[in-house]
Amino acid sequence: MPSLPIFSRRTLLACAAALCSVVAHAQSPAPIRLALIEGLSGPFANTGEAVVRNIAWAVERVNARGGVPTAQGLRPMVLTRHDSKGQSEEALSALKSAIDDGAQVVLQGNSSANAAALIDAINKHNEREPARRVLFLNYSAVDPALTNERCSFWHFRFDAHADMRMAALMQVLREDPSVKSAYLIGQDYSFGQAVLREARRQLGVLRPDVQIVGDELHPLGRVKDFLPYAAKIKASGAQAVITGNWGNDLTLLVKAAREAGYEGKFYTFYGNALGAPAAIGEAGVGRVIAVADWLPNVPGQASAEFYKSFRQRFPKPSEDYVHVRMQLMIEALAQAVAKAGGTDPVAVALQLEKARVSMAGQTGSMRAQDHQFQQPLVVGVMARQGTPGVPFDVEGSGYGFKVVRQITAEQARLPSTCQMERPAS
Repeated sequence: MPSLPIFSRRTLLACAAALCSVVAHAQSPAPIRLALIEGLSGPFANTGEAVVRNIAWAVERVNARGGVPTAQGLRPMVLTRHDSKGQSEEALSALKSAIDDGAQVVLQGNSSANAAALIDAINKHNEREPARRVLFLNYSAVDPALTNERCSFWHFRFDAHADMRMAALMQVLREDPSVKSAYLIGQDYSFGQAVLREARRQLGVLRPDVQIVGDELHPLGRVKDFLPYAAKIKASGAQAVITGNWGNDLTLLVKAAREAGYEGKFYTFYGNALGAPAAIGEAGVGRVIAVADWLPNVPGQASAEFYKSFRQRFPKPSEDYVHVRMQLMIEALAQAVAKAGGTDPVAVALQLEKARVSMAGQTGSMRAQDHQFQQPLVVGVMARQGTPGVPFDVEGSGYGFKVVRQITAEQARLPSTCQMERPAS
C-alpha cells in the first residue's frame, strides 16, 4: 500500500482557504458588466471625464444597495472605461475589446457620429453572434435620426433629441420680441447639421419675422481660435446666436464672442456647463439661454438635495457637471434587469422599453416604439448666484441658470418615423 503524502498544517489551511474561495466564487453571481466608450483624450476629454463621474456615481448607488436582484441573486454592476479618442474608428475598436472582455451593456453619448457607427456595428454583431449580444444605452447623442430612420431594438436613447431640444428653446425665443435677427452656427457633423436644419425650420414656422443673417458650420473639435467667427457674428448685426455646440467648441465660441464685444443673446443646447458660464462671465447675464433635461436650480427640495449629494461626492468646482438623465438611465437598466430576472439582452430590452423611473423630482419613461426616453425639459437663463431662483452657481463661476420655462414630458414629445426590426428570439 503506497504511503499517503504528508501535509503541514499550513498547507492544509491554505488548501481549505483556496477551496472556500473556489466555492464562494462559484456561488457568487457574475457581475453585470458595463462598458463606457467615450472620448477620454483629445479636444473633448473634459466632457468624457464628466460622463465617467456621472455614470460611476449612478453605479455606486446601485451597488450600495447590494446590486441588482436577479434569479441568480444580487448582482453588482462593474463599469469599465474605453477611450474612443472621439473617433468612430476608435469607438468600434473599443466596442470589440469591450465585447471580448464580456461587456453586456455598452454606454456612449458624446458624438452622434460615433453613436451611429456603434448602432450599425452592434446590429451586425448581435445578428452574427446571438450568444454574445449587447445592449447600447445612449445618454447624449441626439441626432434625431438615431430614434427615427436609424432606430434599433438594441439602442435606447435617454436624452431628448435635437428637435425636441430645439422646440423647447423656441418656446422661449418665440416670446422674445427683442430678437429680430439670428446667426446660426454649429459643428460640421450629423448633430450640428441637424440642429441648424431644425432651427431654420422652426424659425420659419414660429418666428418668420426673424431674419437669418448667418448660417455656417465649422470643423468639429479643430478650431482653436473662434475670433474670426465671433467677428462675423458681430458684423452681421445678429441679435441672437443659435448653436448646438458643446464642449470646447462652445466654450471657445462664447469666449471669443465676449472678447469681440458681441452683445446679443446665445440660445444654446449646452451653455450651462463645462466652462461656458465662466468663459463669458458677466456678459452672459440675461443673455445666455440653455435647454436641458434638468438644471440645478429647478425648483423643489428633491432636486436641491440631489444636486447637493452630487457635490458632496465630487466637491471640486471643475467636477460640477451632473445630469439626472444619466442617473435615470442606470436606474432604468437596474429595473429592467431585475424584472427580466437576469441579463439576457432580449429579455432586458423588452423590460427596458417599458421602464419608468424617478429621481430628484424627475420622472421619465421609455417609449417602446422607438426607444426614445420621454422626460420633462427645462430652459434656463444665466444669472448671478444669489439672485431670486439661483441658489446654485456653475463650476464655482458665481453664475447659475434661472429656470424660465418648464416643459412636461407630454409637451416635449415628438412623433417618430421609426420602423423597428425586432429579433425573432
